[in-house]
Amino acid sequence: MDVRSPMPSGAGTSAAPTAGQQGLIARQSPVWAAVVLGVGLLVSSAALWSVGSLKDQFATLEQELVRRQQTSADQAGEARLLARQAQDQTRDAAAKVSLLENRLAEVALQRTQVEELMQSLARSRDENLLTDVDAGLRVALQQTAITGSAEPLVAALRAADERLTRVNQPRLERVRRAIAGDLDRIRSVGVADVGALLIRLDEVVRLIDELPMLNQLDARPQAMGPSTNVAATVPAASTGGGSPLGWGQLFSEGQSLVHQVWNDMKGLIRVTRIDRPEAMLIAPDQAYFLRENLKLKVMNARLALLSHQSDVARADLMQVTQTLGRYFDLGSRRTQVVLESLKQVTTQSQQVGVPKPEATLAAIAAATAGH
Repeated sequence: MDVRSPMPSGAGTSAAPTAGQQGLIARQSPVWAAVVLGVGLLVSSAALWSVGSLKDQFATLEQELVRRQQTSADQAGEARLLARQAQDQTRDAAAKVSLLENRLAEVALQRTQVEELMQSLARSRDENLLTDVDAGLRVALQQTAITGSAEPLVAALRAADERLTRVNQPRLERVRRAIAGDLDRIRSVGVADVGALLIRLDEVVRLIDELPMLNQLDARPQAMGPSTNVAATVPAASTGGGSPLGWGQLFSEGQSLVHQVWNDMKGLIRVTRIDRPEAMLIAPDQAYFLRENLKLKVMNARLALLSHQSDVARADLMQVTQTLGRYFDLGSRRTQVVLESLKQVTTQSQQVGVPKPEATLAAIAAATAGH
């Protein structure tokens, strides 16, 4: 191989090689050719070796790439499988969460219903209690109106307060305060004892038959002094021996007969002072009807007291009092007892009505409406 050094284009023109230089060059050409050939072979072998090495590396890389591709494909498949499983699990979890939410909603609804039911039961219990208390108070009011006594109403209020105390509900405190106020008001009012008044009237009815009337008063006993003296002197005259016994006895008998006739005549005619002439004009058979009329008046007053018509009762008792003062003996002890009893009944029958528990009834109505 002829290896020549390139020369610049201007060198050939400036100077030509000499002969010695050309000979030297001719001697050195085979050596350089061998060197160049060796270098070329080395370079070629190195190139071939590098190409083979690169080929092996490329094969190794290709195998590694295939392996990694296969691994990636397997991992991708596993990832897709895991993703699918995750999606399925997510769907299952979502379904379970939805089911749990539905059950939670149902539990919340049931809890709300249970709370409402408990509140309803509590409200119904309180409402039933208030209804019972209201009914008891109204029945007690009717009993008070019938008997005229405040005891039924007081007992009903006490029982209602005890029941509310056992329940111990704060929203019922207003009702308890109203009950306490009504109890104080009812206890402060003076109410007549109708039972005692009725007993007095029954005693008056019993004593009417025993009262002495003015037209039935007995006459005072007449003095029998003269006849007694005459009768007493007869034995003395007869024992004195001045006159025969027969004439003295006849004289004394005749004198006693004259005195007896005279006393009988004085009993037939009696002159007395009469301040109330209408009392003396009642016949004995009419006295019975007068007493019965008085009994009826007293019984009417008794019925009026039972029905709480105190004005009617007082009017009947005043008429009875006037009749007793007109036709009966006011000096008699029994008459005075009857008049005193009638006076006491008339005074005590002017009673004050039992107040109604308006505050308690209003508090019960407000509590029932509030529930």
